[in-house]
Amino acid sequence: MSVLIEAAVDSYQRALQAERDRVHRIELCGPLADGGTTPSAGLIARCCDKLITSVYVLIRPRIGDFVYDDDELQIMLKDIAVAKELGADGVVVGSLTRDGDVNADHLAELVAMASPLRVGFHRAFDQLRDQDDALELLISMQVDHVLTSGGAPTALEGAARLHSLVERAGDRIRILAGGKIRAENAGALVRQSGVKDVHTGDWQGVAEAIAAR
Repeated sequence: MSVLIEAAVDSYQRALQAERDRVHRIELCGPLADGGTTPSAGLIARCCDKLITSVYVLIRPRIGDFVYDDDELQIMLKDIAVAKELGADGVVVGSLTRDGDVNADHLAELVAMASPLRVGFHRAFDQLRDQDDALELLISMQVDHVLTSGGAPTALEGAARLHSLVERAGDRIRILAGGKIRAENAGALVRQSGVKDVHTGDWQGVAEAIAAR
């Protein structure tokens, strides 16, 4: 089974290194020390101009929770428009209600703005009160993939839940496992969860570990 490896990067130098290491996709972010926010237009432009590897752009207007007001929604919509204009292959978004559900109204606007780019839903998914219902909603809205640790502190700890999500998703949406994945645990994670996509900021040796599982 071939496993897609997505590298989370927050600089052009890290993006170049990820491409040299032959990751399959880059998620381009603002400073990851803060959990990642929308990267600058300059960084997006440089990566999209110079890299061959597919670049998805994180759309997150601030650190903190994922409950956004109308002003923040407008910021996200503009950031998507900029990322699209600069040549991104996809965007990664997420917006929740105060009750812990997907904010379907916000998401519909974000997906519409992103079209025809692919759209991923980020780890706001791990804060949802009902992941199964949310997954069906995301499928209905034609979201491409969901980044999740299965609601656990790490992807390996959430492997059983990830397995359940993979089975529910089938071929309708991709489950992208994320949460402290590195070479020493990637093989076990893939064996236990059955995921075909992993997301990591520490990708060195991950492909080899998965191949040797």
